[in-house]
Amino acid sequence: MSRTTVVVPTVGRASLTVLLEALARQGRPLDAPVVLVDDRPTSRALELPRLALEVQVVRAGGGGPARARNIGWRHVRTPWVSFLDDDVVPEDDWYAALLADLDAAEDAGAAGSETNVHVPMPEGRRPTDWERGTRGLETSRWITADLTYRRSELSAVGGFDERFPRAFREDADLALRLGGDRGRIVRGTRRITHPVRPADDWASLRQQAGNADDYLMRAMHGPDWYRRAEAPVGRRARHVAVTLAGAGAVLSALAGRPRLAAAYAAAWLAGTVDFCWARIAPGPRDRAEVRRMVLTSVAIPPAATYHSARGLLHHRGARPWRGLPDLVLLDRDGTLVEDVPYNGDPALVRPVPGAREALERLRALGVRTALVTNQSGIARGLITREQAEAVNARVDELLGPFDDVQLCPHGPGDGCGCRKPAPGMVMHGCAELGVDPSRAVVVGDIGADVEAADAAGAVGILVPTRATRAEEVASAPLVERSLEDAVARIVEGAW
Repeated sequence: MSRTTVVVPTVGRASLTVLLEALARQGRPLDAPVVLVDDRPTSRALELPRLALEVQVVRAGGGGPARARNIGWRHVRTPWVSFLDDDVVPEDDWYAALLADLDAAEDAGAAGSETNVHVPMPEGRRPTDWERGTRGLETSRWITADLTYRRSELSAVGGFDERFPRAFREDADLALRLGGDRGRIVRGTRRITHPVRPADDWASLRQQAGNADDYLMRAMHGPDWYRRAEAPVGRRARHVAVTLAGAGAVLSALAGRPRLAAAYAAAWLAGTVDFCWARIAPGPRDRAEVRRMVLTSVAIPPAATYHSARGLLHHRGARPWRGLPDLVLLDRDGTLVEDVPYNGDPALVRPVPGAREALERLRALGVRTALVTNQSGIARGLITREQAEAVNARVDELLGPFDDVQLCPHGPGDGCGCRKPAPGMVMHGCAELGVDPSRAVVVGDIGADVEAADAAGAVGILVPTRATRAEEVASAPLVERSLEDAVARIVEGAW
C-alpha cells in the first residue's frame, strides 16, 4: 500500500504544469495518484499536460483553499496526505526525501512533517516589498505549500477550518490544533522552490483582508497565538493610530477647528511617511516601486483597521471547528429505500426521493458512506441471507457505491451485539474503514438507529417516517424532515 498521496488544490494557474512536470520526473516515481482539487467556480475541465503521472481530478467549486484541501484529503485512503500548492517546484529527489521524512516522522510519533522552502530573489537589484513578503515563507512555520499530515490526525480534528476563506492562517490554525507548537510537526529534509508570483500594484492592499482572520485565530487559540505560531505581530496598532489621526483631521476640519485638524493631520502624515519609508528603504527604490509604496502606504492603515474591526465583530464567540464526519452510516429500509417488510426481492427496491442526490453530495466531499441494516426476516425464516444480500446489492447498484455494508441476520430475542439498537454494526463499520466512531454519523428512521449511534459513540440523526413513534421523535437529539435535510445538516457542520 502507498504511504502517502499528493493533494494539490488548484485554480488552474500556468504554474500547475510546472509542478506536474516536476512530479513526473522524480527519481523515485510516485506510487499513488496525484489528487488535483479543482477549485475554480467554472465547470470547464482542467487542461493538463500528457505526462507519465497518474492524476485524479475532483471538484471543489470555488470554496477556497481550506475547503479544497479538505475535499482532497477526504478522497485519500493512504495513511499520510502530502499537500502541495500549485505554484511550487519540488526538487528531483523530493519524493524519495519525502518518504525518508515520513520514516522519521513515524519514529517520532509526529502528526506531520514540514518542508524546507527556497524563494529565489532577483539578481542585480534589491527585492521589492512583494518579493520580500514572499521570501518570508522561508522562515514561516507549517506552511501548506508542502506539508504532510497523518490522515487520522486530520480526521480527528475535522481538517482545515473552512472559515478561513483565503490562503492565510488556515495552515497555522490546523498546526496549532494538532500540537505543532508542542513539537508534533517535525521538519524534514526535502526541499521545494517557491517562485514569487506576479502581482499588480494593489496586491499588498488586498492582503489586508487577512487581518480579519487574525481575530478568528485569537478566538480559537487565545491572545498568545502569535507567540505559539511564531508569527510576526505586524503594525496593526500603528495602523489604528494612523487611521484615527486621519479621521480626527477630517472631523476636526468639518467641525471648524483648524488647529486641532492640523495637529491630527501632522500625526497622520508622520505615521504614513514612517510606514512608507519602512517599505521603500530596503527595496530597489525605482520609480515604479516608490509610486506603488506611496499609494498603498496611504491606503493600507485604514484598510487594515477596517478588516480588523470586521474580524473582531464577525468572529466574536466563534466555536471550535468540527468539519465533516469521516463516515455516514445509513439505515436501509425506510431511510434509503421504501420500506417493504422482509423484502427478499431486488425488483421491489425503490429509493426514497432525493436519496441519490443526497449521497452524491456526501461522496463529492469525500465523505464515506455505509449501510447498516437489521434483517430479522432471516432469523424468522421469511427470507434467506442470500436474498437479503441480493437486495443490498440492488441498493448498492442504485445508490452506491457504499464503502461498507453491515447486515444483522438475528431476531429481537437472539441477544446479539449487532442488531440495532446495539452498537455492533456501527462499531464494525467504523473499524472496517478505520474511522473513530466519534467522527461518524448514523442516519435512520426509528429510535433504534439513534440508540445504536449513541451506544457506539457516534452521532445519530432521526428522519421520521410513518413507522416512527412519537416518543422516538421526542427523545432524538437531532431530527430532520428528510434524508436531504439530514445531509444538509451534516455538510453544514451542524452534526
